[in-house]
Amino acid sequence: MSAVAGLAQGLFERAGAGEREKPRLEWSGYARGSAYGGGERYDYASVFGEAAVQGKFSQGKAFLFADVRLREGVQFGQWGTTLQLKEAYAGYQSERLDVYLGNQIIAWGRTDGFNPTNCITPQDYFLLTPEPDDQTLPNFLLRARYHFNPQVQLELIGIPLFQPSIFRYDLFALEGNASFSAPALPEQNRKSGAVGARMNFELPRAGFALSYFNGYDPFHGFTIREIDLSQLLQPAIVYQPAFYRKNMVGADFALPFGNWIARGEAAGSWTRGYRDQMHVPNPELAYVLGLEREIGGITTIIQYIGKQAFDFQALSAPVLEEPLTPENIFKYATARIGYESTLFNRKIFLQQEASNHALSLALSRAFAHDALRAEVAGYYNFTSEEYLLRPSLKWQLSDALSATLGAHVMGGPEGFIFNYSKEVLNGVFAELKVRF
Repeated sequence: MSAVAGLAQGLFERAGAGEREKPRLEWSGYARGSAYGGGERYDYASVFGEAAVQGKFSQGKAFLFADVRLREGVQFGQWGTTLQLKEAYAGYQSERLDVYLGNQIIAWGRTDGFNPTNCITPQDYFLLTPEPDDQTLPNFLLRARYHFNPQVQLELIGIPLFQPSIFRYDLFALEGNASFSAPALPEQNRKSGAVGARMNFELPRAGFALSYFNGYDPFHGFTIREIDLSQLLQPAIVYQPAFYRKNMVGADFALPFGNWIARGEAAGSWTRGYRDQMHVPNPELAYVLGLEREIGGITTIIQYIGKQAFDFQALSAPVLEEPLTPENIFKYATARIGYESTLFNRKIFLQQEASNHALSLALSRAFAHDALRAEVAGYYNFTSEEYLLRPSLKWQLSDALSATLGAHVMGGPEGFIFNYSKEVLNGVFAELKVRF
């Protein structure tokens, strides 16, 4: 009894001490000028100045975090000012349980840049800066973490409101008289919400996790809103971005051995309506296997990225029926538009074939006593023959001041996503940033 009483007294004493802790407030932030341009469509795809402030406050078990960014400049020919609440959430933290509510960014997975289990976090794929993390967007969500011990945590999330990724199909130079309307967003009610769970293990010699998600995927394809065939030689087509729900079960791991680190990630996704709705991908298994090692002072990460679509059925191109009557011509034109649109959606989801195979390579090295860091990232898809190359050089001029130069080059066969994207996203970038 005395031991139990002593333990209870110790717990209450620690709790009381925590409640009497002095408030702790930490501030940081930056100001930067960023320029991105030199592509085919835009001399200046993105030119802006931005100021950001991040604040963290804690007292006892209370916690809050906020990241506010103010940006003004030109994005794809349009001048504008954006006030972005990157993250803002309040929370409760204890030895066993953490609970947070508000705008948060969650990163699941352990592989580099390609994370099939991380289907929670939306992305702004057309926010062009030297830092890819700038493209992440928050969800308003409830997040709870229970620590069984320092090595094992269970994370539960609930997302009441759907937040889509930003993918600017409207910027593509499409053939013919085609255009995109505003997205068809799901109604913001409990039916459009999402839930997720992740059991994470951080062991001394390995880390791994099991994860689950049910909800709308932030990434999306499109559907046909309307077709005007009054001019058969140049039909008018209005497309509309559309969204789909899925169930995902995933796993990831990181395993050091010798001078290497092996990383892996896999996610099985199940969807409904994929046979009848062009914007819904087939059920699939997406996976990444990678190796990391420092070779001659160069940090090297090579990854194989694969995908297998289930219940896959190849598309059949429509044939113009004889005789060439107006009715058959209209029927053929409608079927052809449906065929091309469905095929394009499959290319978006890397499901134009039953399996998809790609490699990525990332190299980085520091020079001049870590004042200079050179990086290059490359990607090649063997199935679609699309490619991407992104070299950059960062110069740490002082503790507070840094400069970055780089380029983004992508491409692919005619009719594929990278071929359309290159006209908008290819270019060189430069940035000057001061942190405090």
